[in-house]
Amino acid sequence: MARDQRRLAAIVSADVAGYSRLMGRDEGGTLVALNAHRRELIDPKIAEYGGRIVKTTGDGLLLEFPSVVDAMHCAVDMQQGMAERNVNVATDRQIRFRIGINVGDIIVDGDDIYGDGVNVAARLEALAEPGGICVSAMVRDQARVGSSVEFTDLGEQNVKNIERPIRVFRLGFRTTGMQASPAEAARSQEVPSIAVLPFVNRSRDEEDEYFSDGLADELLNVLAKIRGLRVAARSSAFTFKGKNATVADVGRALNVATVLEGSVRKARNRMRISVQLVKVADGYHLWSESYDRTLEDIFAVQDDIAQSVVKKLRATLLGEAPDASAEKAATEAVAAAAKGRATDPEAHRLLLQARYFAERLTREDTARSIGYLKEALAREPKFAIAWAELSVIYTREADHSWVPPSEGYMRAREAVMRALALEPELAEGHAALGGIQMTHDRDWRGAEASCRRALALAPGSILVLRRAAIVMGTLGHLDEAIDLNQRALAQDPLSVGAYAVLASYFHRSGRLADAEAAYRKALELAPQRVLAHANLALNLLAQGRGEEALAEAQQEPEQWARLRARAIIHHATGRHAESEAALQELIAKHQVGAAYQVAQVYAARNEADQAFAWLERAFEQRDPGLSNLKTDPLLRPILADPRWRAFLRKMGFADSG
Repeated sequence: MARDQRRLAAIVSADVAGYSRLMGRDEGGTLVALNAHRRELIDPKIAEYGGRIVKTTGDGLLLEFPSVVDAMHCAVDMQQGMAERNVNVATDRQIRFRIGINVGDIIVDGDDIYGDGVNVAARLEALAEPGGICVSAMVRDQARVGSSVEFTDLGEQNVKNIERPIRVFRLGFRTTGMQASPAEAARSQEVPSIAVLPFVNRSRDEEDEYFSDGLADELLNVLAKIRGLRVAARSSAFTFKGKNATVADVGRALNVATVLEGSVRKARNRMRISVQLVKVADGYHLWSESYDRTLEDIFAVQDDIAQSVVKKLRATLLGEAPDASAEKAATEAVAAAAKGRATDPEAHRLLLQARYFAERLTREDTARSIGYLKEALAREPKFAIAWAELSVIYTREADHSWVPPSEGYMRAREAVMRALALEPELAEGHAALGGIQMTHDRDWRGAEASCRRALALAPGSILVLRRAAIVMGTLGHLDEAIDLNQRALAQDPLSVGAYAVLASYFHRSGRLADAEAAYRKALELAPQRVLAHANLALNLLAQGRGEEALAEAQQEPEQWARLRARAIIHHATGRHAESEAALQELIAKHQVGAAYQVAQVYAARNEADQAFAWLERAFEQRDPGLSNLKTDPLLRPILADPRWRAFLRKMGFADSG
């Protein structure tokens, strides 16, 4: 008797929505139509993508594929093909499939398969809409189907006969034939999206601006953690502060359907908060409210605003009924998103002040931010979000060498571990820990694990997306880094830094034209952006445009970056004396902080001995530039040297190619 075998596979479960109704109406016609669909579309597509029909159940199919990508291509083609075939069929006679896709361990028994992997696929199918596809989180993580496909996070779902909740994503794709009402068509294309503008400070004291900014910021952070809602990032939304932009202007710039705006008047212990949610398309006020409260009521006010926004967006853009179920769902979503916050209003106010000064990015304001966070934590030691933010600020001090790096990172680690001990599911905490593991510890696997955990907890958080993109780029997962960065840009379309980072990953992937376009977009947004001119110059050089590259490098405001670019470009264009002069000036003025950049110049000039000597110096100095090691195109001339693999092992990149 043959033993049962196990293997990893992609499983597709499909059935016909409303099959009993169709059979009751016209049994013969339904069977003829279904057999034709199978013969002419479904079965050929399964064969085309290397799938296997495990079994059929009248109206259902269980399929196995060796590849997640093939399974998803097949499912999308099936649904698109069915939409086209239904164009001229009466709505009540259309055959429409629901499809679920999972990847997991299966047990093989002859030609049959079973196990949790199969059961989850069946439950995903039941969650799919007619004509739709639902997939598991593992499928979403592994899939690369193309620009016509997008995923909407439906959150964790409790399903029959599966002990643990499963994370579900709805797969969106273009159909050419499916007929739907205009309202249905609009809703199917519209993901609930919002920009939270900085609230206007109407207090007599201008110093209360931290409170109005902080209230908007806090609402933005809570809304960003709610699954299925796309929230424009702070760095983009707050560019409209103090400007007379219309709601339509904001919507176009940030690609959102709604805008939340408001004002705050604070006097001693009382506050008046006025807010309104406006639809971008027509300026219609979906909801508005005013609150006259004391500062002790701040949490109740924030929760009420957030819950009202969530309910209105889901009702307006998704067509959800505003009933008790919707009320309960919004309340639960906001409560989950607010995990880790303060219970003491004064501690909360101190956090808002800390954030206000942290945004200024100077050494002095960073120190003030730390002071306010310490005050908040003295009042409420179990304030998890404050511990996480204190960790980020301590990391910034270390990164800028405002304190000895080892001391700064030690403090940062202590703070973030306090945060995670208090709130193990705090996405900000896992993201902060990932940054420490990457930048200081060189614990690449730990950094990846922390960032993946943060992504699982808060897939819409701009902070998490950015941190995860950097970690994946460091590990050499460039396609994933690009994908994460593009997801971040969708929420933060005015972010100069996001364009600059995306350009870097494009360049490292060999997509030089895309990199050039991204660098130029960054410079369009901020003409004096540090490093952008120098990196664009090196990109132009890689495209064989040496003279353009040199002119671009001359515009770089950061001296060390300008010198590095000039040293490399002059050497590549045959001006060896000028190259050496620029390199020696770089060493003389910046050898302590730019050891990695000196190594880049020597490597680009194919002077391996000097390149490795400076890489060793960068290692001793714990130069953060070394995180670029695996994919740095400037180091390619020395990759064949036997010392290269030894240095990768020393850095902890033991599995590098």
